Amino acid sequence: MLNSSNDQSTLISLEKLEKWYGSFHALKNVSLSVRKGEKIVLCGPSGSGKSTLIRCINALETVQDGKIVVEGQLLDGSTKAVDTIRREVGMVFQSFNLFPHMTVLQNCTLAPMRVRGTSRADAERLARKYLERVRILDQAAKYPAQLSGGQQQRVAIARALCMEPKVMLFDEPTSALDPEMVKEVLDTMIGLARDGMTMICVTHEMGFARQVADRVIFMASGEIIEEAQPEIFFKSPRHERTKAFLGEILAHH
Repeated sequence: MLNSSNDQSTLISLEKLEKWYGSFHALKNVSLSVRKGEKIVLCGPSGSGKSTLIRCINALETVQDGKIVVEGQLLDGSTKAVDTIRREVGMVFQSFNLFPHMTVLQNCTLAPMRVRGTSRADAERLARKYLERVRILDQAAKYPAQLSGGQQQRVAIARALCMEPKVMLFDEPTSALDPEMVKEVLDTMIGLARDGMTMICVTHEMGFARQVADRVIFMASGEIIEEAQPEIFFKSPRHERTKAFLGEILAHH
């Protein structure tokens, strides 16, 4: 049962979202409420609307209908609302999106200095703190091209953390990585979860979902088909599409 959007502990409230790309109906009547400190894993087949959903929360996509509220701020399409929400919402993508001409440290200090007006000294202090948090402080002076994919993704996580967001969105953060690098990124995410960060993760890493998620949400064809706590979701999914999806995923691992 979703908690009501006016609950004090609700950080994100999505109500009846509708999203089309031309004639393609990407999100259909999607409602979701996320409490402070909650860890949500979104899973489902390709094209099910998972990435679209989290991109809408960060205003990287706009919905045609429905309501998005992040920490009391209604996403109404205004620049002010978008700026406010992006300051509170960190996002980590499948590709690392680091600036290649900047060092790791510079990649991490750019947004706090530009967006929050943080001084260079404070921004660097913050960057070192979060680079240490993701266990990569020793690479601070290097450029992205000198790092492995797993290291680059951890820098991307540190960079998002430097804005000290209220919630972190992860869009398949390990899917572009070699298998041996997946663990280091997942370990970083598990650490964040244990520290109490509110997280919404689009991922196929079901071990991570079992370990970290408060709720696992299965999407298909732009709809939320099923949501449950991990032990129920994995042991006794109710919906046939969920069962088929889990069967397929577990067969591949």
